[in-house]
Amino acid sequence: MSLWLEESPLVLASASAVRRALLEAAGVPVETISPGLDERAVEAQADTLEPRAIAALLAREKARRVAGACANRAVLGADQILVLDGRRFTKPRDRAGAREQLRALCGKTHELHCAAALVRDDAVLFEAADRARLTMRKFSPAFLESYLDLAGEAVTASVGGYQVEGAGIQLFERIEGDHFGILGLPLLPLLGFFRRQGWLAA
Repeated sequence: MSLWLEESPLVLASASAVRRALLEAAGVPVETISPGLDERAVEAQADTLEPRAIAALLAREKARRVAGACANRAVLGADQILVLDGRRFTKPRDRAGAREQLRALCGKTHELHCAAALVRDDAVLFEAADRARLTMRKFSPAFLESYLDLAGEAVTASVGGYQVEGAGIQLFERIEGDHFGILGLPLLPLLGFFRRQGWLAA
């Protein structure tokens, strides 16, 4: 028996395998379409906004871009911004970029701002945002290289060069915040909206 009551699967405006897995594990069928959005250009235009607002803007823009090609379908966009002492981080391009980011984060507390937006045609149906605080332990240069070896190409898949659901958890001494938000999706508020709309079994 399916918990999802809508005729069509949810459209996820993202190439994120983690976001898709979170939704599918919760019983929400998903079709993914990459929005092809120039995120850095959007961020540059919104440079004066707070990180939470930038994450929300990116989530909306991703959903809107895909919704334009998916008439009358619910489209979910999501984004995440990492901030340390006023500096915004983006996904590292390579191992050297991941090393630089992790050196900067080592021994310090950074914030992850996560946002989601659900759009149908031109209408924003739902928005949610979340903030988490993560403290990296002080690790040695040798450990960092071992971690980079172990994580491999995955260090370029996420901002900060880590995934807390994998080997990246060994980088941390304290994490404060919602687990799903840290993974990139404010899942519980989203599921609550689906139930209120009658899209999910209540």
